[in-house]
Amino acid sequence: MLTNLYPPPRPLSVGETIDLAFRIFRATLLTCLLFAGLAVIASELSTLYKLVSHRALVSLLDERDPKFWLLYIFGLLVAMVLYSAMMLRQYAVVSGRTPASGSELGTALRRLPGLALLWVLYALATFIWFVPAEAFRSSGILTLILVVAVLSIPATWIGITFSASWPVFLLTGRGALASLVHSRRLVTGSWWRLAVIYTVALLMLLAFYAVAGVVAVAAAVPIARGDVVVTAALASIIAVILTAVSAPFFTALFLAVYGDLSVRREGADLAQRIAAAG
Repeated sequence: MLTNLYPPPRPLSVGETIDLAFRIFRATLLTCLLFAGLAVIASELSTLYKLVSHRALVSLLDERDPKFWLLYIFGLLVAMVLYSAMMLRQYAVVSGRTPASGSELGTALRRLPGLALLWVLYALATFIWFVPAEAFRSSGILTLILVVAVLSIPATWIGITFSASWPVFLLTGRGALASLVHSRRLVTGSWWRLAVIYTVALLMLLAFYAVAGVVAVAAAVPIARGDVVVTAALASIIAVILTAVSAPFFTALFLAVYGDLSVRREGADLAQRIAAAG
């Protein structure tokens, strides 16, 4: 039985928050692998459709195939439910709760409308900043990169400010808009610390994916015996497996950040109440 793991008993440093994410990840990996694997497959349904139908892969802005978009939206919704169920299971395990088998998936399904609204609002708040970049698509790659870099500043600020809204929505029962508002309240005063946490975690995951890609190709080549198509297929399968193994770390990181922010805000609120009473 896991004890004193979640929520954290006190505010955490950057290193301690990342360490908590790894501890949650290690404690829940085996129980989350099925959710993670299915979520990764669901998120790639539209790409698989393109490959199977021998259609060219193009950017989303240039995609006009209605079947692609149906599979893309369906896959996103399924992945959204599965990732949310995975976070709920991780929370149950590390907080010492014992929910009924499959209850996390049922909870995520029941809350899908609000969950979808939350992600739509989050996406609009962050990606709307990149709309002006469309006017520079034909202005040269260097100009486009510079424009995107500038537009990334407000998008990153908004993204981190609302980054706690997902666990807030799942764990507190708040609605989509209320979860975004509460996330902003929690993140206030901790934005730069969260930026460091997410940056370090992202660099670690990028390193993992780089190594995983090399491992996938190295494992596929001798099995395929020179067949390029078989090599690509085996490498893709191995990459999906490795991605599924790393996926629970994402939800573990969000849980760790939310736990730390909650402790910090509750401590601040307690201090204010004591001061007011005095």
